[in-house]
Amino acid sequence: MNIYFACSITGGREFEPVYQAIVSTLAEDGHVVPTAHLAGSDVMSLEAVIDPPDVYARDVAWIRACDILIAEVSIPSHGVGYEIAFSLGLGKPVLALYQVERRISKMISGNPDPNLSVISYQTPEEATLQIRKFINMHRICL
Repeated sequence: MNIYFACSITGGREFEPVYQAIVSTLAEDGHVVPTAHLAGSDVMSLEAVIDPPDVYARDVAWIRACDILIAEVSIPSHGVGYEIAFSLGLGKPVLALYQVERRISKMISGNPDPNLSVISYQTPEEATLQIRKFINMHRICL
């Protein structure tokens, strides 16, 4: 499955170990993740050399090509919010994960779109378990 992974870059990297666990699990399960580099510690330097219009064009193309979008939303991010809305506008299934004690945007938690699942987790292992359940549920539908 082609999976777009979204996470905070400039908003903060506090959850980078979770991002890395998610991307590692997706790769181990054989999925294509064009945004896998976003989980890396060097993402800021990798993305710094790309002009904003090129980032937009690249990311929109990746979203259009993906089967589902998985977003870690524990840290507020304008980009992640935009990617979620764009994906939902295309009718794509979206999973928004957040660490249980974090407050997330009501625009995400209150969104009634049937293609959006918002799920909390306590540990990276629980996050990856929720992701696998979401993928298996949507593998049948795709």
